[in-house]
Amino acid sequence: MGNLEQASQSTPVRIEPDLEFIGTLRRYGGESYKKCFQCGTCSATCGLSPDREAFPRKEMAWAAWGMKDRLLKDPDIWLCHQCNDCSLRCPRGARPGDVLAAVRQVALAHYAVPSFLGAWVRRPAFLPLLLAIPALLLGLAILAQESLGSALGISPETRGIVYPYSPWLPHWLLNSFFGFFGLLAVLALAAGVRRLWRALRAGGMETGAAPPAKGLGPAIVSALRRIVMHDQFSECTTMTARSISHVFVFTGFLALCVVTFWVITAQYNPLIRSDFVYPFSFWSPLKILANLGGALLLFGGVWMVWERLERREKAGTSTYFDWVFLLGLALVALTGFMSEGMHYLRLVPHRHVAYFIHLVLAFAVLVYLPYSKFAHLLYRAVAMVYAEYSGRTADPPAAPAADKGDGQ
Repeated sequence: MGNLEQASQSTPVRIEPDLEFIGTLRRYGGESYKKCFQCGTCSATCGLSPDREAFPRKEMAWAAWGMKDRLLKDPDIWLCHQCNDCSLRCPRGARPGDVLAAVRQVALAHYAVPSFLGAWVRRPAFLPLLLAIPALLLGLAILAQESLGSALGISPETRGIVYPYSPWLPHWLLNSFFGFFGLLAVLALAAGVRRLWRALRAGGMETGAAPPAKGLGPAIVSALRRIVMHDQFSECTTMTARSISHVFVFTGFLALCVVTFWVITAQYNPLIRSDFVYPFSFWSPLKILANLGGALLLFGGVWMVWERLERREKAGTSTYFDWVFLLGLALVALTGFMSEGMHYLRLVPHRHVAYFIHLVLAFAVLVYLPYSKFAHLLYRAVAMVYAEYSGRTADPPAAPAADKGDGQ
């Protein structure tokens, strides 16, 4: 029996709707929640809805009632692929997929650390400021590189290693710049994940969830297998091709992360030599991996944009939050290839500008990751681990056999 049904049989609870939350859902594209009349078609349609959970029916009820706290403690909002099977089959046009996407936006802002960045990323008025910040910081770092190099004890030999796309950008400067702000982003994301995990645990206790079904280690292994295989997409029937574009973006992003991490750390490892130390030759394995990762990221991002433009009914409502994320990914990959092409074509004045723009966009994707749609990669993973840990995906316990002597 689902939580919704259990609540109806327990002591009545007075609900105080969060009207501000309801207004936020409407701004984020989830205004269709008010059309839901709890028929349960969405739960019957969704392949992720277990026998004991009326998903996403219960989330639609909580959204209509303005139960923000309950939704923010619900792991199920992160499990949705937004394949929109439920939205297309809803007889009332309530579009549960869009409502859950709006709830996730609220959740990302709620768990953001610091919270003001979570709010800025969702407001178009702040986009110029969010891009101006990395441009200004990087510009100041370039102007002050001599002073910074002396303060950090960078040797003259190390200062002479520059990125071929622009001699203005020493290797150590970009490594230090992105390493420092990347570390801040990781710490911010870790703080948000910690808050989410605590909320999921608290929500489980409030609803009287059963004790953990398996250990945390096995739950992590099981969730990672599902993430790598993307096998749950096979249960969707509407946007089955979305799994391919997701795999392209996911794989491309991981490849670029591996190369970036290697570039930053390889120079400090005395065991690494030749083509595995920056600067790479064109046929270096790491150069090939970087280009392949960029191509996957660009193709996957463009594919997602095309899906939202050409298949709007099936893709669901696209908000500013979605467009900034998708176009940001595509532009990072595109400006990276532009910088590389201008370098090989010896377009000296142009490559400096293209590379600077590429770095600003890469900074925005990296440092604002804890507040953008990219954060759902980790938040969803945490929810998947909790779902395995709490036994959400397990079969319900069998009913005890009736005594043959009863009722006779």
